[in-house]
Order: sequence, then structure tokens, then C-alpha cells
Amino acid sequence: MTEFTPIASLIGGMMIGLSAVLLMLWEGRIAGISGIAGRLLPPYRDGAFLSRFGFVVGLVAAPLAMIALGGVEISQTVSSNIPLMVAAGLLVGFGSVWGNGCTSGHGVCGLSRLSTRSIVATGVFMATAIVTVFLVRHVIGA
Repeated sequence: MTEFTPIASLIGGMMIGLSAVLLMLWEGRIAGISGIAGRLLPPYRDGAFLSRFGFVVGLVAAPLAMIALGGVEISQTVSSNIPLMVAAGLLVGFGSVWGNGCTSGHGVCGLSRLSTRSIVATGVFMATAIVTVFLVRHVIGA
């Protein structure tokens, strides 16, 4: 069962929005995690490696900071079905490349810019997520 956390969710959403705005302001780039992480690997096309690296480190450090500073226990459930996880990872990677972005780029930044491509992509993400949750909970049982 998922816990209802409106205050933490509101603060988290505001922090995501602020980071997206600051990245756009300072770098002129959209905060799409797949693009940022993908550009950490060579070939390097610009001098923004450190800012990208810092962005990804922040993603990893945030839950650790919550544990250290807030005493909040963070639990994450991951399937032990390795073939399912590999297939899911490949599908997400393929979808990010084929959709020219990920949920953060399209869903956070693209929607706020009223991008038609992002509106369609986010609709596809959400529909796929709904079907996936239904299948996993009621059909596959992973």
C-alpha cells in the first residue's frame, strides 16, 4: 500500500520544478534525465560535463540526505525477476530514444512549455504505466 504524503510530495514537486527552471536558466537546457545521463558518456560535445555530473549526483544524494538529515527510512521495492527487469530496462531505454526524451523531459519540462510532442509522449507514458501496473498486479504477479 502506498502512503499518502501530500506535504512531502508538494515539496518534492517544487524542488523538481525549481531544478528544472534553474537548469534552463543557467544552461539553457531542458531537464531530461535520460539526456543528461546519456551525455555523461563520450563523445563530449560541450563543456557542461560537471553540471550534468552534479545533476546526476544530486539525484543519487537526495534520498541519502533524507535518510541522514531527516531520519526518514526510504524503502524501495524492486522485482527479483531478472528477465523482467532486463526487458523493462531495455523497453524504457528504447522508449526514451524513440520518444526523443524521458518522463522528466517531456512530463515536467515539455508539458510546462505546452509542447505538442511532450503532451502526446506523456499521454503514452501514462497509458503504458496504467496498463503495466494492471498487468503486474492482476495478471503477471511480478
